[in-house]
Amino acid sequence: MDEAGMGLGLQAIIIIGIMLFLLAIGTEIFAAIGAGALVGLILFLNQGSEHFALSMWNWVNSFTLTAVPLFIFMGAMLAHSGVIRLLFRGADRIISFLPGGMAASSLLASGVFGAISGSSIASVAAFGTSVLPEMERLGYKPRLAIGSVVMGGTLSVLIPPSVILIGYGAYMGLSIPRLFAAGLIPGIILMLLYLITVIIMATVRPDLCPPKVKYSFKEKLAGFLDITPALFILAVTLGSIFGGIMTPTEAAALGGFLSIILSLVFRKLNLTIVKESALTAVKTAAMLMPLIFIVKIMGYVFNYLGTTDALAAFMASLPLGKYGILSVIFFIYILLGFIMEGISIMLLSLAFVAPILTMLGFNFIWFGVIMVVVNELGLVTPPFGLNLFSLHAVVPKYSIFTIASAAVPFYPAVLILLTLCVVFPDIVLWLPFQLY
Repeated sequence: MDEAGMGLGLQAIIIIGIMLFLLAIGTEIFAAIGAGALVGLILFLNQGSEHFALSMWNWVNSFTLTAVPLFIFMGAMLAHSGVIRLLFRGADRIISFLPGGMAASSLLASGVFGAISGSSIASVAAFGTSVLPEMERLGYKPRLAIGSVVMGGTLSVLIPPSVILIGYGAYMGLSIPRLFAAGLIPGIILMLLYLITVIIMATVRPDLCPPKVKYSFKEKLAGFLDITPALFILAVTLGSIFGGIMTPTEAAALGGFLSIILSLVFRKLNLTIVKESALTAVKTAAMLMPLIFIVKIMGYVFNYLGTTDALAAFMASLPLGKYGILSVIFFIYILLGFIMEGISIMLLSLAFVAPILTMLGFNFIWFGVIMVVVNELGLVTPPFGLNLFSLHAVVPKYSIFTIASAAVPFYPAVLILLTLCVVFPDIVLWLPFQLY
């Protein structure tokens, strides 16, 4: 096939068409993208398939990406150790005065646990197993209980350490500590917005939850003691990263070791738990690593063909202004969230979006956090919302539709945070600039 005789648009259509066809017949996303990239390499760039092997070694052999399975392992070990029950009990005693009681407590505990595990799926599965049944037993309606659990998991992708921010930083060659610092304040704001949502729901619809439980001062003090182990691990891991003492990978390894010690202290440590936690970490890494590599190849193909530059020039020429173009990008991300999961959307789109952001003058650290906020909606929208499937797997009596419906009242909180971060970018950029 003569490359000179083919237009740039036709080449892109062939590559994307192959990918979409394979996705439509149920092929795994990394295999579908890889097939399209391989066609582009061989037919249009005249490069052999050995480029796959060379690129895989160069891009996946990353010390930074090693942090992903380590953080997942740490979160899985803590989930088995019983720290979630302590977190939830402590949060419930501390903020029991709020309308919505245990639903608000679940969100607060999710924020802390998310800051430890970095995994949305792990957070939703753990809270769906341990916290949701307790809320149901006490009389919380599914709309409020399910919504707080499934949306609490989205905090894990924003509050550091975040697996998706590690993937973004590794792909873009950005500082992971800076990205972690950038996500901290928006993550706290989102947690507060979720709490406000629960308060409004419980105030407008008192039937959604039982009457508030009153705790004595001594019980509230015990609540702070309950959350101390998790806060200690969080302080050590993030403090060592932000203080420049350790790299994210080293801090993740330390956190994993501390999670083992905590399990031992709580008398939960056994070989089965360690094996299950390690397997969870390996599965997550095995999903993410090939995807990063394959998308890198696809980006290389489109960049070499000139497709990315052509698209960037076209977008920049639109009479919408920089924020109008940014709004179009957000809208496309939200639409893609209905048919793909967040990490795939992020990685697949960066080859096209990065040149546009460069032309428009946007900060890549800022955009990384913004993109994570947008992708949070993808985690809770059918048919590919990972949080929905994660919760359905542990509580199969609730359908995907029921779980997705319970998440809808929390959507405005995500959109409000997105608006705030666009209008006031220092919400994202202030802390990394102060620390670094």
